[in-house]
Amino acid sequence: MKGQEWYQATEVAEEYDEKRFSRGGRLIDRREKQAVLDALGPVEDKRVLEIACGTGRFTVMLAERGADITGLDISGPMLQEGRQKASQSGVTDNLEFMRGDAARLPFPDDHFDAVFAMRFFHLADTPAKFLTEMARVAEEQVFFDTFNRFSTRSLYNWLLPMGSRLYGASEVEGLVEGAGLHLEDAEHDFVVPYGFYRAVPDWVAGPVRTGDTAIGRTPLGRPLSSVSYWDARV
Repeated sequence: MKGQEWYQATEVAEEYDEKRFSRGGRLIDRREKQAVLDALGPVEDKRVLEIACGTGRFTVMLAERGADITGLDISGPMLQEGRQKASQSGVTDNLEFMRGDAARLPFPDDHFDAVFAMRFFHLADTPAKFLTEMARVAEEQVFFDTFNRFSTRSLYNWLLPMGSRLYGASEVEGLVEGAGLHLEDAEHDFVVPYGFYRAVPDWVAGPVRTGDTAIGRTPLGRPLSSVSYWDARV
């Protein structure tokens, strides 16, 4: 997986949320969390696995809503940040954090109602293998996001410490089919790339996001979008 050494550094984990989800980045955080909630629906008592859970921002959110959730990540420092979040939110009894490899999930077939991964497939060197593993342990649903090939993301992709794997829609559809899944729904968003939102204050990001969303509702929205959310079923 791209950038493993960088991603597992303690200082990266400690600064991860502040660098990405403060200032205008709060708009990204809200949109991503809403995408997960919309896709998974009511999660109370639902068995959920989050792949590449990082600092636990989704894991803790779903535990607060009653999910029986496991967060898996390759980085020990990231998991420690997640455990601190869970403790502060009072949900340590509702979730489990595990260190592990997403290419070899330590769970039996059909173990979870839903499996999801956010901010993961842009790092995947073997996406078909990862998606097949997610499908194997999911009984009902697999949800994930990708960064899109022909989008503003490509303008600064080479500057990022880990880079990104960018996907075309047909490639994702092929991966979904190859994993034995069928695509239930897809959403496409963010004409303006994430890097811009993270770099500007709220008062700039808000109006830009309004315009971004308006473009997204037009026929130009899908071809220009830099992020896609894919909701698949077993």
